[in-house]
Amino acid sequence: MTAQQLKNSILLMAVQGKLVPQDPNDEPASVLLERIHAEKERLIKEKKIKREKNPSVIFKGADNTPYEKIGDEVRPLADEVPFDIPDSWEWVRLGSIVYNRGQITPSTDFCYIDIGSIDNKNQKLNPTDTVIAPDKAPSRARKLVDKGDVLYSTVRPYLHNMCIVDRDFSCIPIASTGFAVLTCHAELCNKFLFFYMMSPDFDAYANNTDNAKGVAYPAINDDRLYKALIPIPPLGEQFRIVSAIESVDASIRDYGVKEEALRALNGSFPESLKKSILQEAVQGKLVPQDPSDEPAEALLERIRVEKQRLIKDGKIKKDKHESVIFRRDNSHYEKLDGIERCIDDEIPFDIPDSWVWSRFGQVISLLSGTDFKPEEYNDSQKGTPYITGASSLSENGILLNRWTETPRVIANRGDVLLVCKGSGYGKTVICDIEEAHIARQIMAIKRFVTLDMHYVRLFLQASFDKIKSKGQGVIPGIDRNSVMNLLFPIPPLSEQHRIIEKHQELFDKITLI
Repeated sequence: MTAQQLKNSILLMAVQGKLVPQDPNDEPASVLLERIHAEKERLIKEKKIKREKNPSVIFKGADNTPYEKIGDEVRPLADEVPFDIPDSWEWVRLGSIVYNRGQITPSTDFCYIDIGSIDNKNQKLNPTDTVIAPDKAPSRARKLVDKGDVLYSTVRPYLHNMCIVDRDFSCIPIASTGFAVLTCHAELCNKFLFFYMMSPDFDAYANNTDNAKGVAYPAINDDRLYKALIPIPPLGEQFRIVSAIESVDASIRDYGVKEEALRALNGSFPESLKKSILQEAVQGKLVPQDPSDEPAEALLERIRVEKQRLIKDGKIKKDKHESVIFRRDNSHYEKLDGIERCIDDEIPFDIPDSWVWSRFGQVISLLSGTDFKPEEYNDSQKGTPYITGASSLSENGILLNRWTETPRVIANRGDVLLVCKGSGYGKTVICDIEEAHIARQIMAIKRFVTLDMHYVRLFLQASFDKIKSKGQGVIPGIDRNSVMNLLFPIPPLSEQHRIIEKHQELFDKITLI
């Protein structure tokens, strides 16, 4: 049960007479209503309020069911009454127990109360006054307000922009016409009325499409609001109900805070867990090392040999700044352009002894894409697929909607595609088609010799935050050097395969959470 559901349940019990026991010594609600009637007559006589044209009188008939008399007309009310109430309670129309203080056009500085003046999460009036000069008064600043009044926003009532005015003001308070200002008659407990108007039962009435008109901003007018049925307990019971609700309100709010924290945790947990698994994977902590595995140094040496062969055959160019990373005296060094330097401060974490560090660009080939002019591609499946950007990449593979008959920059099946510009930059996918031309928003990462490209992709995913931080320009983008210079932890090839298997197994389980 959520905090709101718990609160609604308590409010329903309260307004149905089920939250606190009835006391036979309480003065019945009918006596309270008589005093309210007497006060109304006095206010009418003093010309402070106007007499209703057709006042409502609700009573129990001989069949013990409710009836309503309006003028000379008497009609049964049983179908309209939402629930049964104790014998000591009475049903009334809201307009029978409240009145409003009227409207004015501001002629002096005033404290303006609009929708923004209410904290609708806690149903509290803001503690600071918004003082406005009469010549700056909004056209809706009209309704007179005083301490103790119930303010109820008639626009989008489901938002519960409502409160009890619980403080004095530095100058005359005036509310927006977007509020109903409800002043309680006689000793009627304003907090009981407030809690009833917060209840699901009143919500159902106020938000009913017969009462709340409009689509984007449904609103209930004052006339319909005043016709709402209100259950009135004896005055003593009203105060006991209010006390009971207030006694648990702090606990409900605390419950709500914990609920919100739990919801946030549940929302972030899968992604946090995925990130943790990725980090464990590239740090050699996801699967155990196998001493029978060929060490990563042997794999790195085969990559170097293959690169030399490709350079000799003229298929790739020799690195201008070849990097070699090695360990000496329990520290990490990099030899670059014939100069050795300690890079311990760059090494992000420790790796197993069977692993090695390398600059990413030393073990892969990076191909940057290029765009076509509109006349150079088509949507009729003629030629080679054309991968245009992040929208073409999904977890399920490549989404094709462009082709070209003049491909120039080719990615092949098994390459890791990295979005390097625009929205979605940092996104990766394994190319699952034989060949495709890649746009300038895409980089294709290719291997020289056997290297588990799923592990390469996993490494890029684990480096996502670092890659994103390298984004430059108005349209975020990643330059080649930022990718090539990444420090790449290389496990033995057999361990790469085990890491990928374990990673997939764990991610499949996370999707079920």
